[in-house]
Amino acid sequence: MAFTHQEIFPGVIQIKDCMGVCMTLLKGEKEAVLIDTGYGFEDVDAYVRQLTELPISVILTHGHHDHALGAGWFEKTRMLPEDAEEFRLRTGTEQRERVIAQAREKGIVIPDDYLTRSIPMPDASVPEEKDLGGLTARFIHVPGHTPGSLVVFVPEYSLLLSGDDWNPCTWIWFPISSGIREWKRNMEERVIPLPFTCVLCPHKYDLQPREKFDRFMNAINDGSIETAEKDMLGGGEIDTRHILIPDDMIIVFDYRK
Repeated sequence: MAFTHQEIFPGVIQIKDCMGVCMTLLKGEKEAVLIDTGYGFEDVDAYVRQLTELPISVILTHGHHDHALGAGWFEKTRMLPEDAEEFRLRTGTEQRERVIAQAREKGIVIPDDYLTRSIPMPDASVPEEKDLGGLTARFIHVPGHTPGSLVVFVPEYSLLLSGDDWNPCTWIWFPISSGIREWKRNMEERVIPLPFTCVLCPHKYDLQPREKFDRFMNAINDGSIETAEKDMLGGGEIDTRHILIPDDMIIVFDYRK
């Protein structure tokens, strides 16, 4: 199984890797930026070079393996420094071994160097805004899913790239994640005011409407948090609980935070 892609808007291409996680290529008139890199089983650099001849920079929304292992195909990437330790952990040998086991269950061919491939630490700086030439990417730090999580706003299309700070299935239960109330405050202060009308998520191939995002956020309140049901993510070591939201949405969080 290889990469697939679709052009959502002119210059906005959603790419899905063989494990089903998505990354987004933004192409302007003078340069391009790739948001996230997937699991890295396939040469994402070569694939993206088929989609554009423009100079490409690579920015990671956070340091988790399903977004960062593909960084090994590039000489240089960028990521906020708050996720440096998580990047080291999630691109390390133990995590790669777990990913290989998951991939084998899907029948995916494992590159010979997958365990040993060097993945350089991303540069610890992300610009506030990047003018790609007729297309703008604004990078906004929103701690929540991880301390260094960021989202990207593309004003020309009123488009939000949400990273893992929002998916129809959102996970805020990792040891490094914010508490659910802190995550929501950050979203209310830094994301909800943005004038976006649609969202691209890393774990959905198709465009999501703003209305779906708003329904999700409105469902998270003191009442729903207090009555959230037990969840088995975390293996019982973390008091994970979930809130079910209409339209097949869910948030899982650590109740102790």
